[in-house]
Amino acid sequence: MVGVLADPAAYEYIGGGAPSSAQLAERYARQVLGCSADGQQGWLNWIIRRRDSGEPIGFTQATVTRENEALVAEVAWFVSPRHQREGLATEAASKMCDWLRSQGAGLLVAWISSANQPSVGVARRLGMHVTDVMVDGEERWES
Repeated sequence: MVGVLADPAAYEYIGGGAPSSAQLAERYARQVLGCSADGQQGWLNWIIRRRDSGEPIGFTQATVTRENEALVAEVAWFVSPRHQREGLATEAASKMCDWLRSQGAGLLVAWISSANQPSVGVARRLGMHVTDVMVDGEERWES
């Protein structure tokens, strides 16, 4: 995944920069725990791979919490700029969202910069709608 996340263009809308191999290993070591230290959040992460080659090209992730006994999943997706505009983010995010719903998630939420039109398009194709809530320059989308 270091190569997938190395493209500076990937950070145009989300900020930050490419992680080093050591930083990525540290991130994955935290994520593999599957939940926050207090157990209030569940963490789910998937690597997106091309079917034809098995090459990793991105990831999807969900942070699952319980609000008033209902499961809420904050979702995100990322596809390397080299592989965008092929429908891969929509396909992977759709499969993730379908699985989350099958596990009882009643509300799906994504935080997206309005300037990030590729992700806005994915959210729309997932049946999400934008709300009036904005935090740190990102709009809240829900389904």
